[in-house]
Amino acid sequence: MPLGSRPPLRLGIDLGGTKIEVAALGPRGRFLLRRRRDTPRNDYQATVGAVSALVEEAEAELGQRGSVGIGIPGSESPVDGCIRNANSTWLNGRPLRRDLQALLQREVRLANDANCFALSEAIDGAAADAATVFGVILGTGVGGGLVVHRRVLVGANAIAGEWGHNPLPAPSPGDLPPPPCYCGRLGCIETYLSGPALTADHRASTGASLDAAAIAARAATGDPDCEATLARYRERLARALAGIINVFDPEVIVLGGGLSGIASLYEVVPRLWGRHVFSECIRTRLVPPRHGDSSGVRGAAWLWNRP
Repeated sequence: MPLGSRPPLRLGIDLGGTKIEVAALGPRGRFLLRRRRDTPRNDYQATVGAVSALVEEAEAELGQRGSVGIGIPGSESPVDGCIRNANSTWLNGRPLRRDLQALLQREVRLANDANCFALSEAIDGAAADAATVFGVILGTGVGGGLVVHRRVLVGANAIAGEWGHNPLPAPSPGDLPPPPCYCGRLGCIETYLSGPALTADHRASTGASLDAAAIAARAATGDPDCEATLARYRERLARALAGIINVFDPEVIVLGGGLSGIASLYEVVPRLWGRHVFSECIRTRLVPPRHGDSSGVRGAAWLWNRP
């Protein structure tokens, strides 16, 4: 390295519905800085300004200009470059990347937050040894991201990995009638495998309102109703992931989001998905995340891992 030169600085932004986080990564993925501020909800211009200010403050503190990647709860339309499908609805229909590039005076890379999660775990996380990775978000919603050789697979329509809005495969009588999804369809995977879906399924079966964490905790102590609810969840997850294995055949599937903390998923689901996978042997591994809640902002920074 020439005398006086510095290693590249990567800045990642995780633009969430309630918080915006900036992180600076050094060349080996070490955090150099992390800062958060509240998201100005329902105010697009203020949101863009907050992201720009976080970048400028981070660079001033570190004394160095960096590349900028941003993860959002939506995607960029390949037609006009505007944001779509974001649950932070004030972003929809807006040219977020173009506006940030104008403010920051540099190229900005933007990706869905599930893609950022998958990329983070593929580069230096739980799937760092794998060439093909499917990263799953199981939380308030359900999403996914595909990574091949450490690069996000975006797709012709910029929806690669949007697994949560496929229909649940091979529905059984207990899965019917298909629940309505906010997207306007019926029976989306998200309506069965999100945290609110697990709560709703337990309520429909028992009349009790428990969140996902309580259901998992009670199941672990032998509560028969919670065990039955969790068994239905694991079987549905196995069917849904089998579809990904049949189409994409990843080496590793990494679970993220709040429900990724349910330990029994990693042992039981791979035992169940075999009956739905078109292969006599299944080498795909199902693993928990290494970076947890940090994967979104890390993955946004790693959007600049290649030119």
